[in-house]
Amino acid sequence: MIANFPRFEQAFVKFDAANAADPNQDVFEGLIYPKELLYSKRMTAMLKHFEPDASEILQLAARCQHICRWKIARDNYPMDKVGYKCWRMELFKFHGEITGGIMREVGYNEEMIANVQALLRKEKLKTNPESQILEDVVGLVFLQYYLVEFVNKYSYFEEEKLLNILRKTWKKMSEKGHITALKCNFTSELRVVINKALAVA
Repeated sequence: MIANFPRFEQAFVKFDAANAADPNQDVFEGLIYPKELLYSKRMTAMLKHFEPDASEILQLAARCQHICRWKIARDNYPMDKVGYKCWRMELFKFHGEITGGIMREVGYNEEMIANVQALLRKEKLKTNPESQILEDVVGLVFLQYYLVEFVNKYSYFEEEKLLNILRKTWKKMSEKGHITALKCNFTSELRVVINKALAVA
């Protein structure tokens, strides 16, 4: 779908400017990036690969998926399942508010804003095709770029926790997402972990 480029490009510029303020950093191919800025660019690239004809709404939601995420830290909430869910709900609201403000600034109407916010809240995951596409892209980006961090963190002392994370990620993805994931260029170590998780998924 062809986007309204003036407002679409302005939204991306403003999303990226917000994420460029992330004090956390990641290194990729020898370059240092603000963590959430790099994540957002990876989301866009993966969406283009996975769903080349993605709608304007879906492209916007992918780009702002984690906008300013560092401002609401996980350790501000109890380190249990209830705390995790509360943190996630607060993040959904927070991402939606920032995204809505930026979209209004560049000329989007309230219907478009509400549709993007609904995607950020992961509404109707199994019945809304665009929600499912976004979840697939989230899973693919995690597997391709961030799984190694979890393997390094959990593989030796909390392997079952690592395997459960993988199983939950896999369960949220569609069959198309699964097929795409299995084609990723994983290291042999990562592929062993993935295969172990899926053996009982």
